[in-house]
Amino acid sequence: MDAAAAAPSRSSEPAGAPSPLAGAQIVVGLDVGTTATKAVAVDLGSAWQHVAQRGYPLLQPEPGHAVQDPRAVLAAVDGALAETVAAVHRAGATVLAVSVSTAMHGLVALDEDGAPLTRLLTWADSRSAEQARGLRASGEAVALHRSSGTPVHPMSPMTKLLWFSAEDPALLRRARWWAGLKDLVLHHLTGRVVTELSSASASGLLDLSSRAWDPAVLDLVGVSAEQLPPVLPTTEVLGMAPAAAGRLGLRTGLPVVAGAGDGPLANLGSGAVAPGVAGLSLGTSGAVRAVVAEPHVDEGGRLFCYALTEDAWVVGGAVSNGGVVTKWAVDTFGRPPGAPGGGAGGTTGGRGVAGGTGEEEDSAEERVMDLAATAPPGCDGLVMLPYLLAERAPLWDPDLPGAYLGLRREHGPAHMVRAAVEGVAVQLAAVTREVDRVQPLHEVRATGGAFRSSLWLDVVAAALDRPLVVAAEAEGTAHGAVALALLALGRAEDLAGAVDLLDDHAPPVRPVQPDPALVAAHREVAARLPGLVTALRPVADLLG
Repeated sequence: MDAAAAAPSRSSEPAGAPSPLAGAQIVVGLDVGTTATKAVAVDLGSAWQHVAQRGYPLLQPEPGHAVQDPRAVLAAVDGALAETVAAVHRAGATVLAVSVSTAMHGLVALDEDGAPLTRLLTWADSRSAEQARGLRASGEAVALHRSSGTPVHPMSPMTKLLWFSAEDPALLRRARWWAGLKDLVLHHLTGRVVTELSSASASGLLDLSSRAWDPAVLDLVGVSAEQLPPVLPTTEVLGMAPAAAGRLGLRTGLPVVAGAGDGPLANLGSGAVAPGVAGLSLGTSGAVRAVVAEPHVDEGGRLFCYALTEDAWVVGGAVSNGGVVTKWAVDTFGRPPGAPGGGAGGTTGGRGVAGGTGEEEDSAEERVMDLAATAPPGCDGLVMLPYLLAERAPLWDPDLPGAYLGLRREHGPAHMVRAAVEGVAVQLAAVTREVDRVQPLHEVRATGGAFRSSLWLDVVAAALDRPLVVAAEAEGTAHGAVALALLALGRAEDLAGAVDLLDDHAPPVRPVQPDPALVAAHREVAARLPGLVTALRPVADLLG
């Protein structure tokens, strides 16, 4: 199997152990992301769990396009789930339910049978930049953001539909359904074309006040309400279809919890649901979010508002450029010419990623981060504006390109990589300040693969100028899906109670205090950033 297609599974079951969970009921959290699907089976009565993962490429067939092959994604869903179900059965247990998390903002056209007519346009797809730019220029963007909670940006399905309206109106009308990644996965498992409140609230098409598709926005983009899936509660329990049950070794009708988007579920899985507690996640992208009781859209237009449940809403901001900047730095500065995965930024071609094994990737990243740690804080005046992908919060300006500013002869690869890390951290700090204005924060819980690096930890804590509570958590979003299932199935009375039931699976946490010297250096970088962004805009216009 291709190295990109699967990752080693992890299980807490001892090798050769005799059925440790005889009769136990297991909940599976399914986390379908941008480049991989992970299935996490959790036993509520012990610390046992099993993790299976399958990967797929994020395709970039032409500039501005960032898509997934729906068939590859659904094959990964089946592969991860089938492996996990087999592990549960080997342990002598049974699967009680599957709960689904997916990446947000995807869009795919489906035919009458639910088969894809297009590739799935992901959050990273920026082909609708012109449509988003037009809405901002006309002033319509402010009202659209206020009513939907979704900033006007190429990430949103709303602007993507506007692109289809301009570029392929025949397909816009012909598609039976316009759906998201969650809807695609739910149809694959249950045979029903439906969506849920969380994913719908991130589409730009939903009216937050009515919790229904907004007729005025549908008129704007040129689709009918009948072309969009029905919106269910995130706690809705569906039944597994016979075909899916047969593929996966499960029973027909097994509860499938509709679930929520990956961002809100990341907060739930990390326990960042109490007032004043923010969740900061940093993987390929990054985000800062806090949970509030009712929809809230800030007047400044800098934050999103998405549902977790009817009574819990997540306000925050996501940065497109998180760990992907480190990946770019690894490919650019961390490999000798011709090494696997190397090249101009490791871009993903129409045929997918060509790269080395996971072990090679980890080793290359460690080398590059060790190199970056040798550069001084502030990088001797070098600043990177890390807009490699169309950036989101807090500026929501997809037209800004990335840039190194202040480059001098004495700057080498170490400076350039560290400046990239510092640039991302400053963006996350700006989002944190915006969230703090909505709900004063007393704790930030940080999760994500990037925090395996001590440099990332130190730089982010310094940029935020506040302590972080860091969880060594790789399965937080899937655990959030499991917690939501416990609420949906009546095993918990509220979200906090559902999280408490997963105490045996809570990762160890450790506080990280900001270094005063680093804080001072990053304060200087942050102070210069607004002026640098302002100066970059006319340069970007000249570049076209």
